[in-house]
Amino acid sequence: MINSDEQETDFGFTRVTRQEKTEKVREVFDSVASRYDVMNDLMSFGMHRLWKRHTVSIAKLRQGSKVLDLAGGTGDVSRLLAKSMNGTGTVILSDINQPMLMLGRDRCIDENLAQNIVCVQANAQYLPFADYEFDLVTIAFGLRNVTDKDQALREIYRVLKPGAKLLILEFSELKLASLTSTYDKFSFDILPKIGKFVANDADSYRYLAESIRTHPNQEKLMEMMFDAGFERCKYHNLLGGVVAIHEGLRL
Repeated sequence: MINSDEQETDFGFTRVTRQEKTEKVREVFDSVASRYDVMNDLMSFGMHRLWKRHTVSIAKLRQGSKVLDLAGGTGDVSRLLAKSMNGTGTVILSDINQPMLMLGRDRCIDENLAQNIVCVQANAQYLPFADYEFDLVTIAFGLRNVTDKDQALREIYRVLKPGAKLLILEFSELKLASLTSTYDKFSFDILPKIGKFVANDADSYRYLAESIRTHPNQEKLMEMMFDAGFERCKYHNLLGGVVAIHEGLRL
């Protein structure tokens, strides 16, 4: 029998073992952490900030809620979530990558939100939280980097309270055929060059472009959510499907 860590999975367009993927993804974000926010602005022309605000608005959080922001990186979504509750709730900012998490912690301190945001280094596949703990789980632009997405979705389901929601904001499948060639040129030609110029790292941004293409498309991800136990799953596309927001409830 093959050990699960030895089974192959995608790392961009390359096939690697699951253990190798976890290590390689960590290396990518170790490399780009200090320039991550700048690169996000350049990659999305600043639109990632609007997408994140829209995702938080969909959450419709009640005052005093407890929220888990998975793969939260430098804390953009965590800070928006905390602000939406006017200082009455708790947001767990979680990421597997320590340098990213430390940047997120510093930004929370800078915005006087440290009393409402707790940083926890954790793997989305093995969440160190109790069953039925959270009113909401969010994961923005992080699920495609998770080695075993099905296991992560099951873990998210486990830690949500009955009636609570999962929100996934992620790059997805472009549905506008007329823009495909332009989108591909930007992803595989221009983006690595920007990464080389800004972060001195073309390879990491080439991987990020590849990881978008190998990530499950809208329908497949919704199917995976149903399989993990979520109900009333749905999604809506942003920018013609370049990005999609998926919702699912634990009932």
